[in-house]
Amino acid sequence: MPHRAGRLQLSLAIAAGGVLGALARAGLERHVPWDGHGWPWPTFCVNVAGTLLLGFFVTRLQERLPPSTFRRPLLGTGLCGALTTFSTYQLELLQLVHHHRAWTAAAYGTASLAAGLVGCHLASALSRRARLL
Repeated sequence: MPHRAGRLQLSLAIAAGGVLGALARAGLERHVPWDGHGWPWPTFCVNVAGTLLLGFFVTRLQERLPPSTFRRPLLGTGLCGALTTFSTYQLELLQLVHHHRAWTAAAYGTASLAAGLVGCHLASALSRRARLL
């Protein structure tokens, strides 16, 4: 029975983080809608923010804090997983190409990848130096 209770608590931690991440992403996309033609700022911003947060959380939770059963699933899997969106990113790339904006699509794809990698690295490095948590 403890095993089943542990899985339920783990699922609840992921769900709670997921609700927060999804609400944040939906709120931004509602207030800053994308028209399908220019730069997809809402998705770009949430994906970059998600990589920054994930780099910080994973490093902080793995290297700087005592082990916890629920912090990583809550923050990494739940919050960051729901905040970021690969499916919308793919759809936006296809829409840009469909609207004859191949150069914008290429720049968006490249900038998203570069910003994600650099953001994750910087957040991880800052986490190693920070004494916030």
